Amino acid sequence: MSMTFSGQVALVTGAAAGIGRATALAFAEHGLKVLVVDLDSAGGEGTAELIRQAGGEALFLPCDVTKDAQVQQMMTQAVDAYSRVDYAFNNAGIEIEKGRLAEGSEAEFDAIMGVNVKGVWLCMKYQLPLMMAQGGGAIVNTASVAGLGAAPKMSIYSASKHAVIGLTKSAAIEYAKKHIRVNAVCPAVIDTDMFRRAHEADPRKAEFAATMHPVGRIGKVEEIAAAVLYLCSDGAAFTTGHSLAVDGGVTAF
Repeated sequence: MSMTFSGQVALVTGAAAGIGRATALAFAEHGLKVLVVDLDSAGGEGTAELIRQAGGEALFLPCDVTKDAQVQQMMTQAVDAYSRVDYAFNNAGIEIEKGRLAEGSEAEFDAIMGVNVKGVWLCMKYQLPLMMAQGGGAIVNTASVAGLGAAPKMSIYSASKHAVIGLTKSAAIEYAKKHIRVNAVCPAVIDTDMFRRAHEADPRKAEFAATMHPVGRIGKVEEIAAAVLYLCSDGAAFTTGHSLAVDGGVTAF
């Protein structure tokens, strides 16, 4: 079954690198116009330029997803540019926690919840009315396998991803009859620049991360992008409120 699309415009947050960049490129490869959204202007513009170099159409929109006014302005710019947003991948997120719950700080809590939860909520807050007005759409939010179970020494991050799944399921039910599907993708450990930076000082940790997955390796950004495109495509027309684990078998235990 090939993935087909009924719309023309995709929006990706956190698109400056990693999963976001890979997904933006994948949307463009399928012929969609792509709105590249990130706080990192250099990286975001770099993603848009890669799309243009490959013959696609892309526009970079700088945005801090934790700021209501900026998200609202970003969505206004998206409509001004392309009139509609058919698919939205709310992917912007951070992971800065490395200790047990009682060792965490208020600053860590606010930062993680601000981007991972408030950011997703704000994006959907402005995407959903637009999609209702245009007759439908599809949204995919980035959660994590940490949102499907426990994540020792990452309790705040885990809580934030559980919250993303809660937002996803609730929105899916609220807007199902408005022809808007809302799903989440739940990656395990993925080979991103962030992962490499975190393990460059101790390669043994990177090797251990691979052994955590029954398939014997960590995931690729392109594999998450493929899952996102599937959830947006007509092939998933009967799928909403679902949290899709793309995890090399981690959650099968």
